[in-house]
Amino acid sequence: MRKIIMLGLLAATVMPGVAQAQSYREARDSQREVRQERRDLQQAQRHGDRRDVRDARADLRDARQESREDWRDYRKSHRDVYRGGNWRAPFRYNQWNVGAQLRPSYYNSRYYINDPQRYRLPRAGANTRWVRHYNDVLLVNVRTGRVMQVHRGFFW
Repeated sequence: MRKIIMLGLLAATVMPGVAQAQSYREARDSQREVRQERRDLQQAQRHGDRRDVRDARADLRDARQESREDWRDYRKSHRDVYRGGNWRAPFRYNQWNVGAQLRPSYYNSRYYINDPQRYRLPRAGANTRWVRHYNDVLLVNVRTGRVMQVHRGFFW
């Protein structure tokens, strides 16, 4: 009985990873199919008649549609990972200015931008962190909570 429960728990933890990999694999395979259909269309344009070209165009259109759907499904199932986590705060939007003092809940590690170079932001100095607040980016002194720099509408 104990082994069955352990196997059930193991299967429950492993299966989501398998499903995610499968959906990514499906999206990549559909892109490969689009490339193949594009080659078939070029071949039909070179050596086929009008009907062959028309059929190849329809096949390419269907393959592109399927690829879009697969990628949309993949992004939907991986939304938090795709967006870099849930950065929306449980509080309302405030327009912060330089010198304002924030409560720690506004600049906790959940809202840190861990890779500022990715967004072409300068490196944060000692005791400062880049923090995302809705679509704004704030440079905050994490010791005092003071806003050092503000970029409004950065993520539009």
